[in-house]
Amino acid sequence: MKKLLFIFCGILFASAASAQDTYIHAGKLVDTKNGKVLIERTIVVSDNKIKRVENGYVQPENPDEDIIDLKTMTVLPGLTDMHVHLESETNPQKYLESFTFNEADFAFNSVGFAKTTLLAGFTTVRELGGSGVNIALRNAINSGNIEGPRIYTAGKSLATTGGHADPTNSFNRNLVGDPGPKDGVVNSVDDAAKAVRQNYKNGSDLIKITATGGVLSVAKSSSNPQFTEEEIRAITNTAKDYGFHVAAHAHGDEGMQRAVRGGVTTIEHGTLMSEETMDLMKEYGAYLVPTITAGKEVSEKAEIEGYYPDLVVPKAIEIGPKIQNTFEKAYKRGVMIAFGTDAGVFEHGKNAKEFGYMVEAGMPAMEAIQSATITPAKILNTENETGQIAEGFFADIIAVKEDPTQNIKTLEEVIFVMKDGKIFKEAL
Repeated sequence: MKKLLFIFCGILFASAASAQDTYIHAGKLVDTKNGKVLIERTIVVSDNKIKRVENGYVQPENPDEDIIDLKTMTVLPGLTDMHVHLESETNPQKYLESFTFNEADFAFNSVGFAKTTLLAGFTTVRELGGSGVNIALRNAINSGNIEGPRIYTAGKSLATTGGHADPTNSFNRNLVGDPGPKDGVVNSVDDAAKAVRQNYKNGSDLIKITATGGVLSVAKSSSNPQFTEEEIRAITNTAKDYGFHVAAHAHGDEGMQRAVRGGVTTIEHGTLMSEETMDLMKEYGAYLVPTITAGKEVSEKAEIEGYYPDLVVPKAIEIGPKIQNTFEKAYKRGVMIAFGTDAGVFEHGKNAKEFGYMVEAGMPAMEAIQSATITPAKILNTENETGQIAEGFFADIIAVKEDPTQNIKTLEEVIFVMKDGKIFKEAL
């Protein structure tokens, strides 16, 4: 911000002049609200907001104001990934990290993963479960101390004893202990309410439960139901009191049905979903977050000897390849879809591969883009702030070389990133 200096009676005063605007000349602009691609637009950014969008290439009246030339590119709002894990990333030693890493190790690693995600064009993410470092990461980004996407975090996922997110699964008996609501482990209706309130106290933005078994936990089942419907309802009712929505990890069909009837907002993965459950989701207004990329990557890595523990391998081979097919059926049946990848289960920064798999399964490219822009904004209650390039919205703006409605894979190579009006990646 420019400052005008005045001297009066020997005293120096600084008076702030109005902030400079930035003019972005976009060759094409994806209008996510109306599902159209517009030609030759100027986006005027002031501070961290979009001031206006004008037809044609408008020149600033003040010659000192910046112009960003993206005339040969397609511009769209920053993307949102509704399922990431920023504290870690897949590697063959991952299962030892609980014993070899300190909290600071997870924290320092998360800084790099967050920046990688932002530079891939994802200006907002929903962080669905870690140790609690994810809350500190969100705060550090919000305060401007580090670079990363806007984070909405679940903090610690909620599980049942021995369930998919029980933090002591596979530990020996001297270490396993008896974790409870403070540790994110629930075994009754009372525990359920207490665990939600504990996450609120810890600073979470939403709640995530593991409604069924999972693939990567060192436990036998990938899909058995792990919460009663009464426990789930206690979680969602308590969450509502605190302004939270609830996401439910679920591979098995019975656990999904309990979660949907219990009032969750999103079903993560949804692998073994029946048509009955699809119709139930439509009835209750629940969204599917498919995570196709994670399924494919996990099944591939399961073929590498020693990459996963022996108990995990058959689950990965069973579940991973089925997710894309389930997504196709759910989409065609009219289930609402929100974009999410489970990044961290695979390498951060490759989130946009999900778009290609969604389009391959029959979703039009524009709808896939909307599932990562306006749809997450509805779930996160940011409909007037994120997901569109429009007046008054956050200046979260990215650019790619080609029109993604014609070539969806161009989103895998984002070449310009602005978040909150600040440029993090410049188009060269």
